[in-house]
Amino acid sequence: MRKIVATTSYPGEKFSNLVKDLDIEILSFDRPALKEDILRSVYGAEILIPTIVDTIDKDVIDKGCESLKLIANYGVGYNHIDVAYANSKGIIVTNTAGALTDTTADLAFSLIMSVSRRICEGDRFVREGKFKAWMPSLFLGSDVYGKTLGIIGFGRIGQTIAKRAKGFNMKVFYFSRNKVDEQIENELNAEYLEIDELLKLSDFVSLNLPLTNATYHFITYEKLKLMKKSAFIINTSRGAVINEDDLVRTLEEGVIAGAGLDVYEFEPKIHLKLLKLGGTVLLPHIGSASVETRTRMADSVVDDVRLFLSGKRPLNVVTL
Repeated sequence: MRKIVATTSYPGEKFSNLVKDLDIEILSFDRPALKEDILRSVYGAEILIPTIVDTIDKDVIDKGCESLKLIANYGVGYNHIDVAYANSKGIIVTNTAGALTDTTADLAFSLIMSVSRRICEGDRFVREGKFKAWMPSLFLGSDVYGKTLGIIGFGRIGQTIAKRAKGFNMKVFYFSRNKVDEQIENELNAEYLEIDELLKLSDFVSLNLPLTNATYHFITYEKLKLMKKSAFIINTSRGAVINEDDLVRTLEEGVIAGAGLDVYEFEPKIHLKLLKLGGTVLLPHIGSASVETRTRMADSVVDDVRLFLSGKRPLNVVTL
């Protein structure tokens, strides 16, 4: 029987059926798999199904390269996989592109609302028994309706965030490697700007970039200083897109108003000063965390695995 290894179990009927049909080896159920677990099990495997927290580097690929033919990643981001090296060994890498677009866009907009209207602070205030009376100055925040949203990275998720911004009558600026078609710009009320100008003009800045050599520490103290003092930065992409030390310095100095973060540079470790700073909303990387989306992601992985096993090309092949 062809050997398939999954670093953890995934939700949904399709994955359950795949396990029954093919007797998949599942490395862990209640914690992320350790690298030594993966190294021990990948030898002789034809297919590896990792998550975004599993490092699939040259060590892992070399251990399995005689047999390994497909790395079916459960997630969109693939910076944890040495895709170029895998491809050089004839190994296909897939991801779950498209399965989590709406859910991640929803969360990005939730962070915009939460950090600007001080939702989490207000919730804690009430739970701690501090709410004694309505007051004109109690928990004053910032409006979202009619403000300007700058979107850095204007792919699927960035454009879907722009769709939500239309309902709030927001002007959208975007910066991306390539401009989108004029028709899309018109539909989304979006205008292309160079990065520095976008940062200067935006009330909210949403980061929606993949993590690559080009985007590592894309946002630094110098970039953050360009933003309005009343502006907020939102990150649902990858933590290392922002230099976290620089972000902390910016918040400490009051250069910007706040930050809504779902990802962190050294995840799951979080900068200790971030934990103590006001004006922030910090989430545990839950951009795709809905029952429906996590199941769709698993279904996408299973569909690509079954296509591969039937001799067909998977649908979601990662291309560099």
